[in-house]
Amino acid sequence: MRPNLFSIATKELSQDAFIAWLLKWASPECEKFDAALSDCAKKFASKLLSLQIEPPSTITEVESGRQLENIDVWAKINGKYLLIIEDKIFAGKHSNQLERYREWANAWCIKNNFQLVCVYLKTGSESNTILEEAKKQGFAVFMRRDFLEILNCSPVNNQIFRDFKERLQGMEDEENQFMQKPIKDWCDPDWRGFYQALEKKRFVKWEYVNNYNGGFWNAVLNWNELKDCCPYMQIEQGPLCFKVGEVYEKHSDLRNRYHDIFMAHCAGRGDIRRPDRFGAGTYMTIAVVDRTNWLGEDDSLVNLDKVVARLNEYEQLNFQMVTQLRNEINTTQHPL
Repeated sequence: MRPNLFSIATKELSQDAFIAWLLKWASPECEKFDAALSDCAKKFASKLLSLQIEPPSTITEVESGRQLENIDVWAKINGKYLLIIEDKIFAGKHSNQLERYREWANAWCIKNNFQLVCVYLKTGSESNTILEEAKKQGFAVFMRRDFLEILNCSPVNNQIFRDFKERLQGMEDEENQFMQKPIKDWCDPDWRGFYQALEKKRFVKWEYVNNYNGGFWNAVLNWNELKDCCPYMQIEQGPLCFKVGEVYEKHSDLRNRYHDIFMAHCAGRGDIRRPDRFGAGTYMTIAVVDRTNWLGEDDSLVNLDKVVARLNEYEQLNFQMVTQLRNEINTTQHPL
């Protein structure tokens, strides 16, 4: 197999460098070195600008770089537009970084008579729910598939360019194989692909959870607010877990009560069981459905429609528990 630079340099800093490098190729003076690469770079720059403004008909000047006021990638285009890019692979945005970047860039643009364009560029995968949060903070979203569409637009023969494009295409292909793989063979990309397919059919907010066991791809399916805590359902890259969250006191008392009520609704069912062990933390599992019962047998291929139907059925059980607890809270002084 031919070595690929970006299979070795997998971090966001390497991707930042490629994006800044590609934007530089949009400058007209670069046409004489590689016309196809320069043409693709112009399309890339124009596409990013078009996400929030009417792009210029011609790109006459591009200055780009990295780490301006902690902004991953920036570009000044035609002496008129400031493009700022928050570049992510699998890491998500944190705290209020997008708001801070946009606030600083907007002040700079007002002072220098520039027009601002803010882009959240994601070459990994991310839940639509999280992407919508980026949009609310004033950033347009540009995903891996959008990037591949641009990279495939010209017959560029530059090796750095080809390595990056092949790396992205490989990531895309990995996440599209889960429908053709036995469930027992699924790994991280398959679960990400599955979650993306699932969120087209029902609500799901998914992300990577890093823990002392090595972490997993998690998908929250609902969130029900009650007086004492929030019962919810969560897929933990395998088991489907019924949980209660944000519990800060009387952990075991509350956990046991919710477990007892939920299991009473599930009496006679062999697919819902007690957890292997009860925790006593902020987020606690009160019941579990093993993967083979909700997703499918080990050697089978996933059937999305059947999976969605099963998840909706389990959600109804969860809702019945929430309804009972809500009635208790409304009619009596809840002991917890």
